[in-house]
Amino acid sequence: MRRRIYISETEKSPDKTDFEICFDTGLDPRSFARTKMSQSLIEPGFFVSSDGTRKEWKASGVIETDGCSRNGSSMKAYGTISSYGKRLDIILDDCDSTASETSPQEARQTALQAVTSWARAKLLLGETKSALNPGASFILEDGVFFSPEHLANRCLITEDSKPDQYNCPDLPGINAAAFCAGVMLYKIFTGSLPYQSGELYQDMREGIFLPIRLAVPEMEQNLSELIQSALFLPVEKNTANKTGAEILAQMLEILSAAKTEAVSASSLFTELSEEEKALIEKERKSYSFKQTSVTTAKRFVTRNKSVLLGTGLGFIFFLIILISIIQSIAQRPTTEGLTSYGVIIAYYEAFSELNHVFMQACVQGADKNDINAAASYYAVTKARQAYENTTSSLLVPAKEWLERGGELPAKNVFGVTDLTLEYLSGGEDDGAITYRANYLLWAPQEQSVNRTDTLILRRDRRNNWRIIDIQRIERY
Repeated sequence: MRRRIYISETEKSPDKTDFEICFDTGLDPRSFARTKMSQSLIEPGFFVSSDGTRKEWKASGVIETDGCSRNGSSMKAYGTISSYGKRLDIILDDCDSTASETSPQEARQTALQAVTSWARAKLLLGETKSALNPGASFILEDGVFFSPEHLANRCLITEDSKPDQYNCPDLPGINAAAFCAGVMLYKIFTGSLPYQSGELYQDMREGIFLPIRLAVPEMEQNLSELIQSALFLPVEKNTANKTGAEILAQMLEILSAAKTEAVSASSLFTELSEEEKALIEKERKSYSFKQTSVTTAKRFVTRNKSVLLGTGLGFIFFLIILISIIQSIAQRPTTEGLTSYGVIIAYYEAFSELNHVFMQACVQGADKNDINAAASYYAVTKARQAYENTTSSLLVPAKEWLERGGELPAKNVFGVTDLTLEYLSGGEDDGAITYRANYLLWAPQEQSVNRTDTLILRRDRRNNWRIIDIQRIERY
């Protein structure tokens, strides 16, 4: 990978060498002008020396180089620095690189020293805005250099399109520095970055990572808790109750053996018994499984909340309809408790009263012409009542008309009169029974009809009598 922020040597004289820090923007002259990158040349960087003094740094100028962009040239800013150094991100990468020239122990110690120096310099700068990305910081022989932030970020984006895994965009100032220190220490001691999924910033905001006490249970407890507190700074429900400045200061108390030296990395670990290791391993597996399950479910809901909301509302609507149907069925009239004889009487009375709902309860499989007629008259009556704005009945029940004297013509009369029943066959204990019914049917604008119905009744699965067949003869 081509590094676009680097230190080069320039010969000032045969016996003296100067050092330049270069920022290759990857922009051709036209793009450099269009994006107003020249304004970043006045942005300061900072140098914090080993003795704690600080001073601003600014680029000396900008030159055009060959072969570094698509158009064949690239604009590069540069400026002198006091001594040679190494980029902090490269030092961190050396911890888990097989290509490193040093042993893993030496690489880890070098990285620990670099992060300790970086954290001390950040604490001295305080809330002064300075670059956070380790790729924009150099550990020099005599201090720490922080590149101008905007200029460095432009170069790092060109250099590598991966998101910055060491910084959370939600954190300002010293809190951001403490978080970055926590991520770097996590990488040094565990060998990997805390956030492993493709949803980096969401993981940071939700605190989705393996706690360092489970990743490295042998680590000194106070340092482990401080790293955990640093990584929880972007989390909304942060229970650590420590500021970034407090976390950095307490980290330095543990990591600093002398004013500028870091403690031995091996001194930060204690040996665990086999039983303790087994318990930690069991807890680690359980934690990873639960976190993965909960996070997957939570993010699935978040991504699909519109669909789930629509589905949920649809299900609720369906449930309401279903409950309404069940309640309606439960509230429907039945022939429970009626004898076969009583069912027939109730059927014809309901017919006279246009009670088509109860007529339906009396019938199972029989012809429904009577029910349809009652329902039609009921609908017409209700429509006329609404139209004429009245609550009085527009049809006179035949039984009531007959009790008043039965005067003819009976143009608004409807219902059954002169009903007689005759038992034909079967019995209450046989499960089926047959009757003959004779009656007069009165209907509006019509003459009365003399009907003879042969009705067969059978018990249904609830043991209630129902009319299963009606055979009719009409005489006018």
